[in-house]
Amino acid sequence: MRFRIRSLLLGFALCAFPALSDAQVYPVKNGPAMTYWMTPQAAWATRYKSMGETPFGVELNRRTGFKVTYVHPAAAQVNQAFNLMLASGDMTDMIESNFLDLPGGPDKFIKDGYILRLNEAFAQWAPNLMAYLKAHPDVDKMVKTDEGNYYGFPFIRTDDSLMVYQGPIIRQDWLDDLGLKMPETIDDWTKVLTAFKEKKGATAPFTMAPYWGPSFGDWKSAAFAGAFGALKDWYVENGKVKYGPSEPQYKEFLNLFATWYKSGLIDSNIALTDAKTRDALMVGGKVGATVGNVGGGIGYYIKLMAGDPKAHWVGAPYPVVKRGTKAKFGQRDLAYNKTIVAISAHTKNLEAACRYLDYGYSPEGALYYNFGTPEVSYTMVNGYPTYTDLIMKNPKLSLTEAMAENIRGNSGGPFLQDKRYIQQFAGLPVQQAAIKTWSNTDMAKYSLPNISPDGADVNEMSKIMSEVNTFVNEYFTKTVIGADSVANYDKYLATLKKLNIDKAIAIQQKAYDLYQKR
Repeated sequence: MRFRIRSLLLGFALCAFPALSDAQVYPVKNGPAMTYWMTPQAAWATRYKSMGETPFGVELNRRTGFKVTYVHPAAAQVNQAFNLMLASGDMTDMIESNFLDLPGGPDKFIKDGYILRLNEAFAQWAPNLMAYLKAHPDVDKMVKTDEGNYYGFPFIRTDDSLMVYQGPIIRQDWLDDLGLKMPETIDDWTKVLTAFKEKKGATAPFTMAPYWGPSFGDWKSAAFAGAFGALKDWYVENGKVKYGPSEPQYKEFLNLFATWYKSGLIDSNIALTDAKTRDALMVGGKVGATVGNVGGGIGYYIKLMAGDPKAHWVGAPYPVVKRGTKAKFGQRDLAYNKTIVAISAHTKNLEAACRYLDYGYSPEGALYYNFGTPEVSYTMVNGYPTYTDLIMKNPKLSLTEAMAENIRGNSGGPFLQDKRYIQQFAGLPVQQAAIKTWSNTDMAKYSLPNISPDGADVNEMSKIMSEVNTFVNEYFTKTVIGADSVANYDKYLATLKKLNIDKAIAIQQKAYDLYQKR
């Protein structure tokens, strides 16, 4: 069921909560009860029924003065639950979701009366967020729509160190044993992986982490591909939007992996490798390199292989073809990652919701979201918020689980993420060194911003890319394992054209041009 915002409803929402001064004061007095829809987090969902029951949720209500009840869909039914909520009209006051990737984007959801345009509300009741956006016009541009509408309270990464967390990982101890230097070029990598195979007995010198899906055809990381100026994703160059797998240099990347696979330098079962299989290979000393995250990769492997005191996993540079140059691409997220908290057009508590959500952008609120309760989850040490043993050395919970109960710094939400969080979450020197190493790419120049095709294009774009992605992934996997040939690349490109990739590129270009006019 769709409905239009009525002026009477909007006026009621604007006047539903007693006005406060422009300066936010927390906790507010007589804050109303409100509801908040969000996907449950696996890191606490087995121990709590709701975010509101976690220590973080309980304390957040106390600190802000509002009585917020969280509504969580079943993890396996998020999309169905979201659509049902919209159709029924029984909507929560606040909705945490990714509206940019939904059909029509946030402007359509505003026009259809599901969520509110918040420009005037921000100006009146979100002074902390507005102060940040005014000081950071690049981020301000990200969180608006093409029509200039603010539509929610975003999760914002405030430092480059929070945007880079993934890259090549290699066994430094093997390099040392073999007298090899850290590989920088593709030729270096070929030499190193060959040595791992021949001199270290590695049956899978290089393997892929399983979180890219059932086959490494789902891989979008620029590791190795970036050496050739290739990327298995969208990017922008000199104002032109490009789809990496339709570019000529993508062929060179495919040829490299096909050659490595044929030479036994890549896990022969890589298309089917799951986490259990990968872990067994690593513990068995059969893997010398992979691609992974700083926490779930390096941090995880260090713990996984604690029984082998010699094993030393480190971050390796994104490779290049010519020594002394910088990789064109690498993993780097945007300051705004699309997750946002919108306010329902059904709410009777617009001002209260704005006041509540603006807390995460205040100095006090950002500190709480990132570090939790003073003297419980963190203490100040020489002005530095330092996690306590409740977080860092919890006897019953992993670091991720302990954080999930007490903060939102590691999971996103309506607040400013603090770099001092990652300095402790990935606090080992080897992890911090990896972030620095992986940051040395030109990815920031080529990242496609969070564009949103308009309603007339979104269905066509979805249909085209569904077919394109399936074909690209199949060709990638078949080519690498030898079931198809790089020699057929021209036929591959011809098939992409038949699948209307040029139309998809045109749609993305149109959306990018509109974004630039914001």
